[in-house]
Amino acid sequence: MAAFFVQSLAQAPEPPTDAITAATTLTQLFAIGINHQTAPVSLRERVAFADHALPAALAALRALPAVREVALLSTCNRTELYAVADDQGDALCDWLASHPDAGDLHAYLYQHRGADAVRHLFRVATGLDSLVLGEPQILGQVKQAWSAARGAGALGGQLDRLFQQSFVTAKRARTDTRIGANPVSVASTAVRLAQESFARPADSAVLLIGAGETVELIARHLAQAQVKRLLVANRTLAHAQELAQRHGGIALPLSEIDRHLAEVDIVFSATASREPVVRRAQVAAALARRKHRPMLLLDLAVPRDIEPEVATLKDAFLYTVDDLERAVEDNRRSRREAADAAEAIVEIQVARYMESHAASTRTEPLKRLRAHADSTRADVLAKAQQQLAAGHDPHAVLDFLAHTLTNRLLHAPTVALRQAALEGDNDLARAANKLFPATGTGTDASGSDSDSGRLEAEN
Repeated sequence: MAAFFVQSLAQAPEPPTDAITAATTLTQLFAIGINHQTAPVSLRERVAFADHALPAALAALRALPAVREVALLSTCNRTELYAVADDQGDALCDWLASHPDAGDLHAYLYQHRGADAVRHLFRVATGLDSLVLGEPQILGQVKQAWSAARGAGALGGQLDRLFQQSFVTAKRARTDTRIGANPVSVASTAVRLAQESFARPADSAVLLIGAGETVELIARHLAQAQVKRLLVANRTLAHAQELAQRHGGIALPLSEIDRHLAEVDIVFSATASREPVVRRAQVAAALARRKHRPMLLLDLAVPRDIEPEVATLKDAFLYTVDDLERAVEDNRRSRREAADAAEAIVEIQVARYMESHAASTRTEPLKRLRAHADSTRADVLAKAQQQLAAGHDPHAVLDFLAHTLTNRLLHAPTVALRQAALEGDNDLARAANKLFPATGTGTDASGSDSDSGRLEAEN
């Protein structure tokens, strides 16, 4: 059967690049990355990409010789590459592990391939691979990675379908299980940590640094906890003012943190800065003005916003995203049953994706056959129109159109069937009988017809 199609398409033009990409085997699909399970924040922050840096990074990745498609997911807890590549993934690993300022991170990378790469993305989008099990923010971040890759022209058909299926999987898991019931994000876990500490929000002044999604979530949780006083500092004052207005706070420019740091009991920071925005000297000065009343600082950014040396100060209690691992252990246990159900949904969706991908590769010969027929029809029709324009008899032109089109379409199958008969290829003969059941026409046993000589003349 396959041989028949190959022969019948012998005269067809080479398939377009998109067709080749659609038929790419799953063994060329990779998921490569570093996350909270394989590396500490001090290493992850070296390969964290801010939104504005994504286009350049995607362009560099797409320019790698073996890479056909690529998407880059970068969050506080992971930086991952999803790609279709012609090599063994080596170029992608080398790019990520030796990224400027990264040093050598090869030992901290993981690589998934084929079905394992599909499964990994589905688990990530569902929240099953998150620091906080089932947290909802990751799905939005996966969608942003997909959108950025599309916008940069780095996404092709295979990755596009894969990401679309990951969205379906995540939605199904949250609808059919309790993995999304009362979702707990990194932001809510951080606020809960504050509530269980010496600095309860209801009795404290709180400073939020940043104005992005994480800080917005923290502000909502603080409002629910009836925070006593809320200050919001951001490099763009207008953004701080908008967030502060929504949650009853006071907005500050980032440059005024020094003036107000001594007033607050808790600091939450989550910016996209490449450099620390709160340094040890600033906190030391604030603690002195507070007469060494303790201060709780929670750094949720990657790269880190608060200098690690702040932790050496006697009355400063600094936590990073890695420290939340212990705080969310209870959450993991309570959600394990729901997670097991979600894992089952992931496996079902992986199987469906695999079936869909296999079907797309099986139908590729049919697409080429159709394209060849359409091309032949257009060519013969153009010649017939030229004959009509030249004043040829319309009946003769119609006769030319019908015979030429028939002969061109049947030439390659006819030759293949003749060869099969000579070689005793019964499989091909049976396939032909299925495709071309007897209709009682005047075709002879050899498979030739009255126009074969004409066809030979044309070829």
